[in-house]
Parts: sequence; structure tokens; C-alpha cells
Amino acid sequence: MIAIAIDGPAGAGKSTIARAIAREMSFIYVDTGALYRAIGLYMIKNRMDDDELIVSSLNKIKVDLKFIDKEQKIFLCEREVSGEIRTPEVSMMASRVSAILAVREFLLDLQRGLAEKNNVIMDGRDIGTVILPDADVKIFLTASLEKRTDRRYKEMLEKGLNVTYDGILNDIKKRDYDDSHRKVAPLKLATDAVVVDTSEYNLEESINLVLDVIKKKLS
Repeated sequence: MIAIAIDGPAGAGKSTIARAIAREMSFIYVDTGALYRAIGLYMIKNRMDDDELIVSSLNKIKVDLKFIDKEQKIFLCEREVSGEIRTPEVSMMASRVSAILAVREFLLDLQRGLAEKNNVIMDGRDIGTVILPDADVKIFLTASLEKRTDRRYKEMLEKGLNVTYDGILNDIKKRDYDDSHRKVAPLKLATDAVVVDTSEYNLEESINLVLDVIKKKLS
């Protein structure tokens, strides 16, 4: 099986680019951030504001990835929540729960199991450093803070969400800090990863850029 790991900060376009490449290569796409978002949604829905409480509740939480027509769908306690997890509130909670060691251990086997059984392209914060340290290809996808904020802001507006540019900017700044400073599996560049900066490229160009890196690494 072939494993491709894509890491990078919030708003870098990891999910969009990884999903497109997975279709092109007929790989399974695994959005690991969606798993943490699902647990974050569980915390919000159950009004949990205590890390110890979420840890003690993990045995009640069932998170599943299902692939329907090759599209990833997220299920939380048997209910599809693929749309519900894509809000700024859930995004911030996902960043918080991802710093909890017990949560990461809870999801580790699920993520590695998918890579053992399928050709995968997996994106997140610690795929190349922790989840799949032996991945065949490791990419660190990034872009300037301004570009990432602009892209995320437009994405939220297209979804009809009531957001402001400054609000998205501050959210991304906080996520950048939290993700790179957490004690457990922080966001960092794997020593053998290829850095791809998409600041000056549109989506199609970015996809082709990453695809070229993957093809060269696998050739």
C-alpha cells in the first residue's frame, strides 16, 4: 500500500488539494482533521468545557469514516455530521481537543488502520511526524497568513456563514499558535517532507504542483 502524508497549518488548502489528488490517483482520501472536529462537535453538543470530562466520555463516542461513492463522510455516534463540523466554532474546539493525548490515542488506530488497508492520501497536522512516520511521500503544504485567511473567508461566505475577515484572521492566528505549541504532536515540518508554498498559485496550479511532487517521489 502507498501512503501520502500532507501536513500544514489551518487554511493552507490541504483538504481541497488532497481530495482532488485522491480522485486523480484513485486513492482513499482521509481528512484526519474531520475526526477531531467530530469530537469537538460532541463536546459542543453536550456542553462539555472540561478536558477531563471529554476523556472520561471517549468510551461513549463512536467516530466513523465511511466512503460513499469515494467521498469521505463523517459519522458521530451513527449520525452523519459532515456538514455540521465545518463551522468556526467547531474548528476552534477541534484544535483544543487535538491537544489532548487521550483523544489522539483514541483516534490513532483508526487512522493507521485505514493506511494499512488502502492506498491513502491523508492530511492533518502530524501525519508525517506521528501518524504515518514511514509514509512514502511527505508534503508540508503552506501559504502566507493573508492568503490562508482570504481563502477561508471566501469559503465561509460561500457556505452562507456569518463571519468577518478579522474574525477568520484571528481564528487562524490562534490555531497556528495552538497547533505549533501544543505539547502533544505539535504541527512541525518532518525532516524528510517537501515544502510546498501555494501563496502565489491558484487552486488548479496548486493541485498540479503537489501532484508533480508526488509523482517524482514515487517514480
